Amino acid sequence: MSRICAAADIGSNTAHLLVAAAQNDLVTRIDNFNEWIPLGEVVARHGVIPKELIAQLVNAVREFKKLSAQRNATELYVFATEGMRMARNHDAVLAKIERETGIRVEIIPPAREAELSLRGVMLDSRHFRVDAMLEVGGGSAQIAKVHQGRLVETDSLPLGTGRVIAESGLRNPCPDLAFEAAQSYVEATLGTCMIRPPMTRIVISGGVGRGLWRAMHPDGEKTLAREELDYLIWSTRQLSIDRVIERFNVKPKRASTLLPGALIYRALMDWAKVESVIVSEFGIREGAVLEMVAQRIKGCPV
Repeated sequence: MSRICAAADIGSNTAHLLVAAAQNDLVTRIDNFNEWIPLGEVVARHGVIPKELIAQLVNAVREFKKLSAQRNATELYVFATEGMRMARNHDAVLAKIERETGIRVEIIPPAREAELSLRGVMLDSRHFRVDAMLEVGGGSAQIAKVHQGRLVETDSLPLGTGRVIAESGLRNPCPDLAFEAAQSYVEATLGTCMIRPPMTRIVISGGVGRGLWRAMHPDGEKTLAREELDYLIWSTRQLSIDRVIERFNVKPKRASTLLPGALIYRALMDWAKVESVIVSEFGIREGAVLEMVAQRIKGCPV
């Protein structure tokens, strides 16, 4: 029998809940809810999570708990990634969330983040014979080599969209100096990666990658080409956020990630020596739900 579980990740751009029914390697989405909370950019600038974002996080987790109960989930697992990891006050933030909602949030390390992402990605990519996985968020980029559906090597770099914005002043429209600073930061950071290319077939996951894909592929084609990223970079550099929203039919908050996201993914594709990547519609939350069903993760009662 399938079980209904809820998994939520507090990432560096959004806090996002998935309620799903799962059995073995099948996941059926029941509900999705997300709130834009830009931890990656804010923490990169200031080192801590400010009071207003803490209040947003508490309210988001409270809403996650409510929705999970309404959808008959047996348990809720909430975890946090790079934005929370790098905040100096994360212990106090997590204690406040638990005190006010009754939900314990677990900060997971980058290697575990990659494991859960790959678990979810394989739902729609298991037959593509991928040998690498990339996931860019607001605070970091996860890079992993894959063999027969299993991780063999991972690295985490401070290459999130919010981090790039904080380091360079990247914005829309983008002045040349800010764009050059962003390029320099991406190239320098990528140069520290412990994993060595080349890679042949890459799958990408996460909200930043899916945002780029949806901007370029309303047709649902599951690939993203380097030339498409070149076009996104060229066009979004010149446009205001309002025009980006209109041109690419994206949500206002996601629009601000198109330029830094395209810049990061183009650099990753150049580094890996590939001309296109496969885009997965699944990822870390689906992976967490599957681990809950397999009883390798225990959530909180709702």
